[in-house]
Amino acid sequence: MEHLKIASDNYVAFTFFIGTMAMMAASVFFFFELSSTPTKWRTSVLVSGLITFIAAVHYYYMRGYNLATGDSPTFFRYVDWILTVPLMCVEFYLITKKAGAKQGLLWKLIFASLVMLVTGYFGETIYRGSSVIWGVISGAAYFYIVYLVWFGEVSQLAQTAGAQVAKATKTLAWFVLVGWAIYPLGYILGTPGGLFGIQLVADPALASHYMDIVYNVADAINKIGFGLVIYSLSRTQD
Repeated sequence: MEHLKIASDNYVAFTFFIGTMAMMAASVFFFFELSSTPTKWRTSVLVSGLITFIAAVHYYYMRGYNLATGDSPTFFRYVDWILTVPLMCVEFYLITKKAGAKQGLLWKLIFASLVMLVTGYFGETIYRGSSVIWGVISGAAYFYIVYLVWFGEVSQLAQTAGAQVAKATKTLAWFVLVGWAIYPLGYILGTPGGLFGIQLVADPALASHYMDIVYNVADAINKIGFGLVIYSLSRTQD
């Protein structure tokens, strides 16, 4: 029963709890603001609310799993990501759609995000002995998304969609470049392959704890941050 309480030094459980509450609060905010959101941005704000709502539900279950077992809820985390990360990519399509974004761009972003997540899951759970290889494949898909939002179609379309859309897209692109880059750190800390074969944390249990903390902090920053950028864009007059 000792796992059912959040001890003062249990930073993993604490970040799960904070993540749950933060995502839930963000969802309530986005959903309540829908009625006063201009029609052209309503879908984007709705998707932001869905992202944080899905994450809040998963964080509630992940927190309970972690407290009950003391283990990392890796499966539940990837279920969350497989739903929310493609939705975050959808946001780029939605805000550039009026500038001529085609469905082909949408599917490129979704496909790349799924490759990034599925290969990451393989390296973290099923083929841990070859986690470096799977991590490299996952990283390649990630950098393809970075290319699209910084130099590719997303960036080019944003420049013709107005100053405010261009500004919002650039901010979201920074989230992808910097905020999403936090996840490979968790992967490196939590897998046997470590940093190209160098295990940074010798104790597997401790490595798992570090990985969960990194992932929890990154999720809160990125998912809520994405939504707030979209919300701010919906309040501009551009």
